[in-house]
Amino acid sequence: MNDLTDPKLINHITDHDHSSMDLDCIDEPEQEDPFLRFIDCSKSILSSDEDEGAEESTGPGWSWIASRILKTCIAYSSGVTSAILLSDLSQAWSELNRSGGPKKRPECINRLQKKHKRTKLQNTVSIDSIYEKNFLSLNSVLEAVVVDAFILPGTNIYLLSLGDFWSSNTIDLYLHRRFYNLANPNNGILKKGREIFLTGCYLRTACGGSGHPRLLPSEYLVILLDEDQDDDAMLLGAQFCSDYFSSISLDAVNKGVSYSLSARIESIGSLEVHGKYGSLQRKPIILVDNDGNKIKFLLWGDQVLLANLFSVGSMLALDRPFIASPIDDALESSEEICLEYGSATQLYLVPFIQHEEQVCVALTQNRHQGSKLLNALDPSQGPKVSQVTLPCDSQGSIDFSNYPFQLFVIDLRNKMTSISLYGVVTDITRERNTAEAAFLIRIEDTTGAIWAKLHFVKSWSLGRLGLGHTVYISGLACSLTKEKCLQVSWFESDVGALFINLSCLPALLNSSCLHKLSSLSDLSSQSSTTLAGHQQQICRIWLDQIEHCHVTTRFSHVPCGHYVNKTLSGIVDCNFCHCTCEDEVVVRSFHLKITLADESAKVFAWCTGQIAAELLQISPDEFYELPEEEQIMYPSSLEHEKFTVALVNGRRQGYELAGSLTQGNDNLMWEITGALKCD
Repeated sequence: MNDLTDPKLINHITDHDHSSMDLDCIDEPEQEDPFLRFIDCSKSILSSDEDEGAEESTGPGWSWIASRILKTCIAYSSGVTSAILLSDLSQAWSELNRSGGPKKRPECINRLQKKHKRTKLQNTVSIDSIYEKNFLSLNSVLEAVVVDAFILPGTNIYLLSLGDFWSSNTIDLYLHRRFYNLANPNNGILKKGREIFLTGCYLRTACGGSGHPRLLPSEYLVILLDEDQDDDAMLLGAQFCSDYFSSISLDAVNKGVSYSLSARIESIGSLEVHGKYGSLQRKPIILVDNDGNKIKFLLWGDQVLLANLFSVGSMLALDRPFIASPIDDALESSEEICLEYGSATQLYLVPFIQHEEQVCVALTQNRHQGSKLLNALDPSQGPKVSQVTLPCDSQGSIDFSNYPFQLFVIDLRNKMTSISLYGVVTDITRERNTAEAAFLIRIEDTTGAIWAKLHFVKSWSLGRLGLGHTVYISGLACSLTKEKCLQVSWFESDVGALFINLSCLPALLNSSCLHKLSSLSDLSSQSSTTLAGHQQQICRIWLDQIEHCHVTTRFSHVPCGHYVNKTLSGIVDCNFCHCTCEDEVVVRSFHLKITLADESAKVFAWCTGQIAAELLQISPDEFYELPEEEQIMYPSSLEHEKFTVALVNGRRQGYELAGSLTQGNDNLMWEITGALKCD
């Protein structure tokens, strides 16, 4: 694994700091997408320490690299260099993988690591990273091991010294008083070698160059149990196996009876906002006991941080949970009773260990044929393969978030989760006859096309999206319908869900390592209705034939960037979102048709919104305030102004669904999706 001190990486950064990266490391056709080439070359650099013939791939997954590059481009909107991207990738990958190099860790951690098989939680940070950044966010998770438990001399304050599996450092935690009985030196469970999950911590930094950073007390601590250890198995059997959900009696609760319950976590709900002013947060967790009975475990307010410590399939043991009835619940839950995290509640967790499934992949991947995902049941068939181990949950769904290669439409199968796709949008429609905000988009790559259903928490939130736009989407999942047809779905609220429109990404225009300049004459060969005809082009042009320029202003809906219509009754509707728009989400916007030219050709194209404002160098409101004569004359001042632009072929193909949301623009083929003024 490389880090920022790796000589090979330093050479790459130094050699290419002010120019595009040398992409000769990938033997691919010259016309290959530069963005994909950069991903492959970055993976080659980050994985260069691995044995090329190794059976197991341990480098970063393709989707991890793609997501990280795009997030960096969003952070550096003025543009990135290969040096910036490689530095960020290397540092982020090093933080995720701190297994390299000798470390002086306590022996109790080394013993536990030999049987450590569970997957890291989503928000887990290492203790080493806390020291490096001198910062810890409230929603960060520590998967820690108690190295020592002691009382601060001269006080009755308990401290835990914590380590983890990825760090050489340890850090002290001031234990919250609700856990003091569990840290008793004589019979407490919080002792050396005990694993815990912890979140909601504040970091007390060292002051004045003296002392050490420490973690301030947090109520959000969960104790891990191991059913293979005799003491833990006895605790579970003696304390948590006599009470069941069906045995809970409200009358007994009112008389002071407490319960100790254990159940499997079936699902973790989305964050809900309640209260008159939306100030009260709630997160429901569905628990199922051994009898199949279900009950809600509700987290309120800051308690929602506890959900960061849970995973579906894990067994949660609750000692003395608060039993709430509909009368106690201010929001009048429809359930007879539910559980809550009370002031006396203690939580224990037996983490769910994901099954591992081996998937065979070809050692060399042909981008135009897909990744050649093979059936692992008969490894003797097909080309030579390397083994990739991917986690598989109890329902048989395989997690592809760490899959080493790019996935294509042709690769998609039932029960694939955490999928990433990179392709071109060729149609969009909204699902009708449903209360939820659900849209269907057709994504096409070099191997085929598929409809993906996007589920939004409230409404469309991805900005403007049109035909021909190149997108990257992660967090997709595949399943079969009742008719045994493959369906692809995406939920905005899911962990790992990401949707980025590369065609509207400002940084791309000024990042030579991620694009290849084309001339306008090249566009004539890209005018077909094949996928190649819909790929994004970056060109350097000047504005020409201004007398044919056509500028109007219209009102558009901010969340989606599409125009709105005002009905006779005065109601403003968005045809894209199919909703009534409030005044604060409607703004004046441009609709521009203009001629672009370079030394090779001229193209008549259109654009809208901020892109048109960038070309016209005036805001829509300022333009609207000009007298009509000045509006007519204004474009003439822009003739021969030079820009770098992104162009996409938005011409509709002949397979759209009824009710498609993108209308044509006077049959203009080329849409300008990005513009950057050249000096």
